[in-house]
Parts: sequence; structure tokens; C-alpha cells
Amino acid sequence: MILILSDREDEAVEMVLAGLRRRGAPVTWWDPGDFPARGRLTVAFDGAFDGAFDGTSGGRGHRVVLDPGTGEAPLDLAEVRAVWRRRPNPPTPAATVTDPSHRRHAVGQARFLLDGAWELTPARWMPARGETERRAHNKIVHMARATALGFRVPETVYTNDPFELVPAYERAGGRLVAKQIDSGEFSLDGADHRAYTTVLTRRHLTSRHRLGHEPVILQPYVPKAVELRVIVVGERVFAAEIDSQASRTARDDWRHYDDDRVRYAAHRLPGETERRCVDLVASLGLSYGAIDLILTPEGEYVFLEINPNGAWGFVEQRTGLPVADAIADWLAAAEAAGTVVETGAGR
Repeated sequence: MILILSDREDEAVEMVLAGLRRRGAPVTWWDPGDFPARGRLTVAFDGAFDGAFDGTSGGRGHRVVLDPGTGEAPLDLAEVRAVWRRRPNPPTPAATVTDPSHRRHAVGQARFLLDGAWELTPARWMPARGETERRAHNKIVHMARATALGFRVPETVYTNDPFELVPAYERAGGRLVAKQIDSGEFSLDGADHRAYTTVLTRRHLTSRHRLGHEPVILQPYVPKAVELRVIVVGERVFAAEIDSQASRTARDDWRHYDDDRVRYAAHRLPGETERRCVDLVASLGLSYGAIDLILTPEGEYVFLEINPNGAWGFVEQRTGLPVADAIADWLAAAEAAGTVVETGAGR
């Protein structure tokens, strides 16, 4: 059995399900956002124990049962051989729990049970179990690992010290960028926001005291021939080049997605760079990673970051690289052929 943990509107899951159907792999698709309001999860120990338990193999003397709350049969998590932790929503209490403090408490308790249940699930995970993924997502952690593996990286400062700004600006020759330490979306005053790469000017130096309120990343601006999104699935590597320099909007941060002007194409990495990408993913305890590189006009590959659960759908759609099939292969590798059961898929 393959267990997919993700929002039921996740288009990336739909892309991979097509490959799993062709392979005849049994699948349960469940969103933890349905728990505890709708889904039911039970972990029970019977007091018996026979053999070693290493925290991942499942051991004996207990059962872990998930009832998705969708009318499908309950799932014994001992039968799960692969878990794809794609885009799960956080636990959601029932609507009848209205007090904010009660809702926060219910979410905390639900997460506690989920974390324990996943630890007892004898499966391999993509990209990894939650704690491993969170650690790998930390830019300081994965930049240190990338440097140790021989990637070229920009001179980088992570800081909230205002006195670091001017020296960094001068070392960069006045070509300095600032980035969020955690680049995910966030909410301010009820509105969703995303912070993009900001090219700093001398005017920013006059308000450097604001740096004390929140840490940032400071890096010299790296000239670009193209930018690269490199997808690693196990040992397989798919590299897409993004001609961000063709767009005034996207040239400093390709995530502005100016698709009318920006060209996407498959890219062949040098063997040594490709091997480093695979080694980086594995060294962080991951089975999947989305790596961002810059190819400079001089032909050097510069590492920026790795997102353990980064987007890949646009890579396949705009370049034809078969990422979905690679993910389906990885998930189905340890699973015997059977009937696909799309629990919770909203169908």
C-alpha cells in the first residue's frame, strides 16, 4: 500500500496517480487536514513484545489504524510500504470547537498523535519523515552540507545584526541581495504574502536598523546565464533551465513566473554536478529534493538552496521531463501490483 498525504486538490498528486494506476499500485490518498474533525486514528499497544524495535520498523505488540472518514475501509499502517508526504494540511478541529484556545490545543494534541503514528509506520518516505524534512529545509543546514560536498556557494551572511549590512554591501561591490531565511508564504494582517529576492541600494543602508527586527540572508548578486531547478528523485536527476534574464520582472527572482518571456528547457548537467545533487539529497536523509542553481556567464554552477518538497510540476509541464513517472516508480518500487484505491480523493 502507498499512502499519499496531501491536499485533495493537489494537481501534482493527480499527475503521479496516473503512473501509479498504470503500475497497478494500491494507493490511499488522505489529507491530515481532515483530522481530527473527520478522520480517526488509533495507536494501541497490547503489552506484548517480541524482537527489536528501532523506531522505524514498526516492531510488534501494537497496531496503528487510520480511518480516513470518507467511507473507505480503515487502513492498517503496518501494510504501508511507501509514504509520499506531499502537501498535507495541518490538523483541523471540528467546526463545533469554536474557542481559539481550544482549537489550538486540539491541533497540538492531533499533531502529537500523528507524529507518533508516522514513526511506527514501516515505510520509506518521500521526501522524508517530518523532522528530517524540517531540518533539511533549514538553509543554514543545507548550505553547510552543500559546501562540504564541493558546491560553489555565494559568500553568505545570515544575520539580524544591522552592523553586518554595510560591510556585506561593500564586499559585494554594491551588488548585494537580501532574502528571507524561510522563503515560504506568510500572512500579514490576514493577507498572504511572499518575499522575493531584493536587490539592495544605498538607500537601504540608511534603514539598516530594521535588520534588528528579523534575520535575513545577505549575498552578493550572482550574474546569471540561466537559472536551474534541479529535481532529484532517489538517484534520478532532472534539470530544467530557466531563462530568467529574458524578463525584467523575473531576472532577479524567477518565481515571478513571467511565462510570456521566460523560456524553460531541459538542461544537461555536468556529471560531477549531477552527482553532487544526488549526494546532497541523500546526505540530508531525503529521497527527493528541488535544488536551485545559477549557471553564470562563465559556465560555473553556483548553489543557492534546496527545498525538500519543492515544486516540480512546472518542470514537467514546460520541459517534458518525466518527473511524475520517476516519483511513481520510486513509490511503487516496493509495492506488489494491485488495485488502486484513491481514498479521500474526492471522487
